[in-house]
Amino acid sequence: MKKKILSIVLASSLLIGVIGLTGCGAKKEAAKETKKKIVIGATPEPHAQILEKVKPILEKEGYTLEIKEFTDYVTPNTALQDGELDANFFQHIPYLEQFNKEKNTGLDYTVKVHLEPMGIYSKKIKDLKELKDGATIAVPNDPTNEARALRVLEKQGIMKFKEGELISKLDITENPKNIKIEELDAAQLPRVLEDVDAAVINTNYAISAELNPTKDALAIESKDSPYANVIAVKKENKDKDYIKALDKAITSEEIKKFIEEQYKGTIIPAF
Repeated sequence: MKKKILSIVLASSLLIGVIGLTGCGAKKEAAKETKKKIVIGATPEPHAQILEKVKPILEKEGYTLEIKEFTDYVTPNTALQDGELDANFFQHIPYLEQFNKEKNTGLDYTVKVHLEPMGIYSKKIKDLKELKDGATIAVPNDPTNEARALRVLEKQGIMKFKEGELISKLDITENPKNIKIEELDAAQLPRVLEDVDAAVINTNYAISAELNPTKDALAIESKDSPYANVIAVKKENKDKDYIKALDKAITSEEIKKFIEEQYKGTIIPAF
């Protein structure tokens, strides 16, 4: 009789334990599914500005969007990889792919949001034909944006480069005016315009420096550029409900209209 009672007690204890573990697991799963705060990293303009317009759209769906601003192109990705961010919005696909390759990170993208045509700016000349022999042109120093900037120069007939995706100043094949290429951090380019003859600047940094790409640029990248800015996430989070909600909000008609009206062609919706 005692053995029978002991068996019943043990069985009950095991059952309670299993229920307890199942309950904990269910609670954890429920917590994951009910995540309502999205933390996203972005450079100030236009990315953070666009995200401010996304906030009220997400609020209607029950989500809170917290925007953390960064002024460089590295920290937002390392913060995303380390789990400090749920997503980021500042980069194009070639840059993301190169970053993953160099840093051995596992980042991916979900939706394409907009295109930012690069422009050539100068405080010293009004036309690219005025570039003198030995002039200095500054370009971004990260591999993908440098290659992109150099192709802009090439399209303007300033110099030529060898074929390839990631080219640098070492790949010049023709340079009739002996132009010197100075590689600098992308964020610094607007600040050095007084010191160089010209600079090829990403639109987000141009806007932050109160440069209007359609009015101030001596030449601008073609609007059929493949460099669309995207929402980046960790691969394992691509199908999370909160990421899907973010993707839906940022590619909504409201955001498309805002981009078209706010930036008047200097930034183009990619959806």
